[in-house]
Amino acid sequence: MKVAVLAGDGIGPEIIAEAIKALRALDLGIEFEEALVGGAATDAHGDPLPPATLALCKAADAVLFGAVGGPKYDTLPRPQRPEQGLLRLRKELGLFANLRPALIYPELAAASTLKPEVVAGLDLLIVRELTGDIYFGQPRGIRTLDNGEREGFDTMRYSESEIRRIGHVAFKAARKRVKRVCSVDKANVLETTQLWREVMTELGRDYPDVELTHMYVDNAAMQLLRNPKQFDVLVTGNMFGDILSDEASMLTGSIGMLPSASLDANAKGLYEPIHGSAPDIAGKGIANPLATILSAAMMLRYTFNGEEAAARLERAVAKVLAQGLRTGDIAAAGEPTIGTRAMGDAVVNAL
Repeated sequence: MKVAVLAGDGIGPEIIAEAIKALRALDLGIEFEEALVGGAATDAHGDPLPPATLALCKAADAVLFGAVGGPKYDTLPRPQRPEQGLLRLRKELGLFANLRPALIYPELAAASTLKPEVVAGLDLLIVRELTGDIYFGQPRGIRTLDNGEREGFDTMRYSESEIRRIGHVAFKAARKRVKRVCSVDKANVLETTQLWREVMTELGRDYPDVELTHMYVDNAAMQLLRNPKQFDVLVTGNMFGDILSDEASMLTGSIGMLPSASLDANAKGLYEPIHGSAPDIAGKGIANPLATILSAAMMLRYTFNGEEAAARLERAVAKVLAQGLRTGDIAAAGEPTIGTRAMGDAVVNAL
């Protein structure tokens, strides 16, 4: 099992170190090889995804990813910005399916900004299409019109095969859960998502054991706050999924608790916490590593078919939370906190 390790920027190196520590404690014989990505790669090579990094990721079985970005890079030409490295990596590896679970640990129900009774027991999965939509559609750009005014334009675009491919992922995931899929679109306004709804409806007939419903994205955003436990699996396009998954993350109390997996057609994946590089706390040793550790658990489950090892890692995280151990982002007012390394050590001890 060969894993490419891309720590990236900000708190990336700190949280990745704790995930690797936990994986080594499982003694699975995983080989790790590190490479630069994002702002760190731009600083060293002028490219957020250098050829050597891409080659390593293509040769590896999976990629464990930290975070990229920071204010110092915001004024660079777009191709040199850290986030472009991640987008290119997803495209080059064909990572079309992004899985973002959002579940509430009983000990953290009070940490959510919603009432505990609204979120207690929450366990949903957002399946986001990752390589199409307005983020990659062409043509795009900024042009100057005849009257001298500038105009920005992007193209929302999906093919039937792209929709069908991500739909299969959602329905198969639902079969292992509560067997409900909610497809999110804006079919009343956008032609692209009208096609999305038509294809999802057709595909649903191949999964008669799974209940399929449809919801407009604005209503879905509201329902995630009003009654999030109505959902099991949500499937949607790239842009809507980007927004809704970040909204769903805050239902759990902290974006620092949520992992993600981005998979290709053969279950090769890139695994990363959904939070950013948090440059304001980088180097302070206070970042929450649990989302990264849980991302490593997803890697064991989806790429390496290691259900037992993945479950052990997840149980270890649950145990440290039950013991009352907290980093600052998940601590209640006045509650004692521990740092990044101490939390990683606690997970290893729990294992």
